[in-house]
Amino acid sequence: MSSGAHVLLFPFPAQGHLIPLLDLAHHLAIRGLTITILVTPKNLPILNPLLSKNSTINTLVLPFPNYPSIPFGIENLKDLPPNIRPTSMIHALGELYQPLLSWFRSHPSPPVAIISDMFLGWTHRLACQLGVRRFVFSPSGAMALAKMYSLWQEMPNAPKDQNELFSFSKIPSCPNYPWWQISTIYRSYVEGDPVSEFTKEGMQANIASWGLIVNSFNLLEGIYFEHLRKQLGHDRVWAVGPILPEKTIDMTPPERGGSSTVSMHDLKKWLDTCEDHKVVYVCYGTQVLLTKDQMEAVASGLEKSGVHFIWCVKQPSKEHVGEGYSTIPSGFEDRVAGRGLIIRGWAPQVWILSHRAVGAFLTHCGWNSILEGIVAGVPMLACPMGADQFVGATLLVEELKVAKRLCDGANLVSNSAKLARTLMESVSDESRVEKGRAKELRMAALDAIKEDGSSDEHLNAFVKHVVGLGSETDKG
Repeated sequence: MSSGAHVLLFPFPAQGHLIPLLDLAHHLAIRGLTITILVTPKNLPILNPLLSKNSTINTLVLPFPNYPSIPFGIENLKDLPPNIRPTSMIHALGELYQPLLSWFRSHPSPPVAIISDMFLGWTHRLACQLGVRRFVFSPSGAMALAKMYSLWQEMPNAPKDQNELFSFSKIPSCPNYPWWQISTIYRSYVEGDPVSEFTKEGMQANIASWGLIVNSFNLLEGIYFEHLRKQLGHDRVWAVGPILPEKTIDMTPPERGGSSTVSMHDLKKWLDTCEDHKVVYVCYGTQVLLTKDQMEAVASGLEKSGVHFIWCVKQPSKEHVGEGYSTIPSGFEDRVAGRGLIIRGWAPQVWILSHRAVGAFLTHCGWNSILEGIVAGVPMLACPMGADQFVGATLLVEELKVAKRLCDGANLVSNSAKLARTLMESVSDESRVEKGRAKELRMAALDAIKEDGSSDEHLNAFVKHVVGLGSETDKG
């Protein structure tokens, strides 16, 4: 389809950002683009499944910059100690500017475009210096991104009361949110602080970049895509989601995101013994660690509910345990033996959700999890914990009506009885509305990504656009 135009992809090293951009790399490669993916050494193994299937994908491995507050050897957000903010990782990666500039200038046929994560806004300045186009990749949805752009454009001040409602009046159908549910990265901004100012420049550079690729689809967030085009002042916005791994029918390779304590064989064997639509899958994502009290509340709710469940748990480091984060309560696994399966570490979520036995998904409402739940056609229980998850929960519960709001991180502890009751209802006949809506939304998502669907057309249009940039470069 294309002339093999060369594109550099630069993911942000956090699983929820990295994996969808790697899946996008696959879809671009099979459409004929030549891809180079920039990673640091410790993130290279995550690329193995992709590289084994795509000979037109190359890697550029640059050393992770030495950075005062990030311990040596940590190169992924999931491994950051609890006292270090994610913005430190954003700032640290800015040190790759010069090595990347040198690589471009010494390359015999350098990329005609850079596709980089929304947390890597400084690459816009690099692209301008090199005379190439930079495209923002958003692993968040269009509504969340419109909110984020609005904050960094308008720079509102924090109210005295964290519970005060904040409105995004320019964004259509956008509900009001208490200030504490607004983007943590924005709320942690301190004027004059070098890390804060670097983050602000990067976010504002996203708005100035040439184009935008969003992991969402028109039918899901059409009004927010329209708003983004107005906000940016151009139509170079492509809705290409849900971006799925190459295979969702077969077993998804567990190594996509790391190691796991339960083998695929054991997982399949356990699920195959369960009744259809009776298992609740519980996962708070790759970043969220539960405190001791939150962990006990979830465990208590699962135990009281009597439902069959799979619970994927992020393991805390020694530093996290010292800060009050916790592991599974003692004796819990023995008490739920037979009807509960605990996975520590990475879970093959796409595969689990597509199994006939899974009937509900208790999720933190991270955007990847939302899309994976939609594609699987599984009703969701919304329990947002931070970041853009409150936006995702609003979309799921109030607009799409494919989920029930369970609670949020702040009041999870006081809700174990409600949690037990909601878990029971989620796999009973009482959730008929959400189940019906989940099936409809699944069909809409599959329609978007099939041949000639809206997302397929946007992906093809994007590739055509990039090929056009390559032709301009050749002429120049």
